[in-house]
Amino acid sequence: MANFNRRSFLKGFTAVSAAAAGGCCLSKCSAPAVHRRKPGEKLNVGVIGVGGKGHTDWSKIFEHGENIVAFCDVDDSVMEAELASLQKMGGDPSKVKRYRDYRKMLEENPHLDAVTISTPDHMHAAQAVMAMQMGINVYVQKPLVRTLWEVKRFNEVARQTGVITQMGNQGSAGVGHRRNVELLQQGVIGDVTEVHVWTNRPIWPQGNLAKQFSQLPTVAVPSTLDWDLWLGTAKCRGYIGDRPEKDYGFPPYCAKIHGVYHRFNWRGFFDFGTGAFGDMACHTMNLPFRGLELGKVLSAECKQIVEKNDVAYPVKSQVEVIYAERKSRVRKGVTLPKVKLVWYDGNQQPAAELMPQYVATFGKVPQTGCLIIGSKGIMVSTNDYGQEALIALTGEQKVKGTLKHEACKAIPEIIFKSPIKQDLDYVNKAEFCDAIKGVGTVYDMTHSMCFADTEHSIPMLEGMLVGCVAQQVPGKINWDSDNQVFDVKAANDLYRPYIRSGWNF
Repeated sequence: MANFNRRSFLKGFTAVSAAAAGGCCLSKCSAPAVHRRKPGEKLNVGVIGVGGKGHTDWSKIFEHGENIVAFCDVDDSVMEAELASLQKMGGDPSKVKRYRDYRKMLEENPHLDAVTISTPDHMHAAQAVMAMQMGINVYVQKPLVRTLWEVKRFNEVARQTGVITQMGNQGSAGVGHRRNVELLQQGVIGDVTEVHVWTNRPIWPQGNLAKQFSQLPTVAVPSTLDWDLWLGTAKCRGYIGDRPEKDYGFPPYCAKIHGVYHRFNWRGFFDFGTGAFGDMACHTMNLPFRGLELGKVLSAECKQIVEKNDVAYPVKSQVEVIYAERKSRVRKGVTLPKVKLVWYDGNQQPAAELMPQYVATFGKVPQTGCLIIGSKGIMVSTNDYGQEALIALTGEQKVKGTLKHEACKAIPEIIFKSPIKQDLDYVNKAEFCDAIKGVGTVYDMTHSMCFADTEHSIPMLEGMLVGCVAQQVPGKINWDSDNQVFDVKAANDLYRPYIRSGWNF
């Protein structure tokens, strides 16, 4: 019987040698002084990746009253648009330094208190590691990193430097999410051995369409874009640009956003993104992962796959991930059973027969969400963030919201819930900024003032990325987390990312 919890897993994880990291081994070097501020002081924040989700990240930090002192983006047109947004919000663009290369930004601004990283997945680890090695606190968009080797590397550096980290799964900040987590942790639906999680993603090219796009002729790079910097650690390739609608059209699942890779459609490609699993599981798996105190992954197997190819993630898939038995940290003396988690993407849902009380109440399975099946009943989350959930205990014919169910009312509140009455993106960033100033609650689940720091994000991401490997390797693959190795060579070949010469970290 495994005696396991997430904290012991993280300690074991850092014991894996960093010799292959390609950069300074921090165990042999003095750690930098972590940049901190006193309560009431303003942070000086640099932004890497300023548009899209990057806009949300820096704008919420600006709303929190911090100084945005540097913008870094490889696309000048995005940079100019975001500087205009800053001005509309009352900021002064003339006081913001501008960079294309994040390395130059960090080298010229070593005293930044924090950076936000909102770039394609393949660049997260390189950017975060450099910042952390300088003592700079990092807010990194989900899914934190792209490969399992980068999970290990990120974790090593974060723990050895002691910086504040926060992953951008903003649903973690929600009052509803935190309440539903503590209900599961206190055993409201009994012992859980089966979970189903599903999403309507992808909404970008994957499968055969993505492969076709990758084979289109290259064109001249726009003057506003530094394509080499956009590629970063990835293998060199030509710029393809807009895809021709007249030749390919758009499948029903695909948003009408131009560009084969830049700016949005990189998500489906193995070299740059993590597909639907990596994009959305940080949200939709967040409730069961926390609520069931999941951690160590034992195996994964892709049970269904549509349009498998060697360039991009599939259009649809179902992946079965097995999590190990573990000791509960919340209910002392309780051993939690092994869990089978089934992931569905491509706008698929689990069978209605698995949640008869929910279907009896609403007539159909929700389009996105998760189903948690326990020995005493079920819990169904009806959105990506786990904010709203319903339960039905054994013998009940219909589900009832967790705020109204008598069994839930009897369970005391344990997890701190922010009183800030603003959107989740703001609360998530505010918690990160306040933690740098030593303000906030230390959570038992993470042993820090950030609810989505490494003690949460590292083990959750490891399970997701094992699932992403399973989407590329046929059959069941067993994963040895302690030794960071699969039992299948094809899976081990996907463990490390390709890192272009000059981009080691």
